[in-house]
Amino acid sequence: MVTNLPAEARSKWLKYTEAKTPEEKLKALQEFLSAVPKHKGTENLVYWAKKRMAELREEIEERRRRRAGRGGPSYFIEKEGAAQIIMVGLTKCGKSSLLSRLTNAKVEIGDVPYLTRFPVPGMLSYEDIQFQVVEAPSLIPNTESSWNTKVLGLVRNADGLIIIADLSNKPLTQLRTVILELMKSGIHIVKPKGRVVIERTKAVQGIRVITYGKLINCTIDDVRKLLESYRIYNAIVRVYGEVTLDDVEKSVFENVLYKPTLILLNKADKVNHTIIKDVLSKVTTALKKVPVIVTSARTGLGLDYIAPTLFKMLEIIRVYTKEPNSKPSPKPLILKKGATVFDVAKIINEDFIKYFKYAKVWGPSVKYQGMRVGLDHELMDKDIVEIHTTIRAL
Repeated sequence: MVTNLPAEARSKWLKYTEAKTPEEKLKALQEFLSAVPKHKGTENLVYWAKKRMAELREEIEERRRRRAGRGGPSYFIEKEGAAQIIMVGLTKCGKSSLLSRLTNAKVEIGDVPYLTRFPVPGMLSYEDIQFQVVEAPSLIPNTESSWNTKVLGLVRNADGLIIIADLSNKPLTQLRTVILELMKSGIHIVKPKGRVVIERTKAVQGIRVITYGKLINCTIDDVRKLLESYRIYNAIVRVYGEVTLDDVEKSVFENVLYKPTLILLNKADKVNHTIIKDVLSKVTTALKKVPVIVTSARTGLGLDYIAPTLFKMLEIIRVYTKEPNSKPSPKPLILKKGATVFDVAKIINEDFIKYFKYAKVWGPSVKYQGMRVGLDHELMDKDIVEIHTTIRAL
């Protein structure tokens, strides 16, 4: 194991996962950290725990201010729409101008550095759904300030990122700086070869492992035993790509996160085509498979490509539900690629799984329209699902 944690530390970690309030989480995390042995295998875990404790202290302090009547804007932005996307970058990269052009957000635009002091949300439309795009305050390079801690807390909670760099002001340096700040907090923008997502739920009995890749040098039974050692007894484990048992353990702690990311090379109207071509080539070479769009908030260049790129980047699908003899719901469920009828049933009503009989599906995932399928049937974008149970009242 990477961490090689003793039983006491695993027990303390369980208290952290079960804690409800920020105060309880902070106390549990402090106890957990005191029980973690200090060696090379735990360095990243210890660093993450300290960063998480700093975020919790900021959250606790903000709640105290609000209870004392010293309210004002908050750093917490409740998620809306199909996904929450955080815009990050250094000061004066053009985040506010882009947010204003893309969404309905009311933003303050000016030449003063660090003008945006609190996150500003707006809604970006794409076909029949909307993305919540949130402008985060600019990161301050090379500092461990509470300002950065708050921004990175927003990032950790988001579904995806937009990193913005100013083409007219050392864009490669800006990108390196932002990416380094993210990596120091365990946030990666390049999709790993393998990753694990653990969803604890009472909708299943035991550990249900779904593989979209393969396990390396371990078995599904090994995964079950590992999770049970952390007292995780009911969960859906999704395995993407090539994954080892160490990767599974890392996912228990969530100290390393992959965030789907779009890079915008902004202010293209201020530089010539040669510079744009050179920067674009270097970025796409260094960050393979990370989408990059050249934009200008002033002229509108590239803005129409942002929403469809986000949809593809997030690897999500829209699934419409319907009841027998009725029309499909106009508002889709938003699911990750690879989702099955099981996932739809769990969202609608967990009892649907217990009393499931069959489902009918219309759309691109079936050989013919209205085809009967089981819980394990993998769905595709724009599928329509009608679930039948053994008990009609459901």
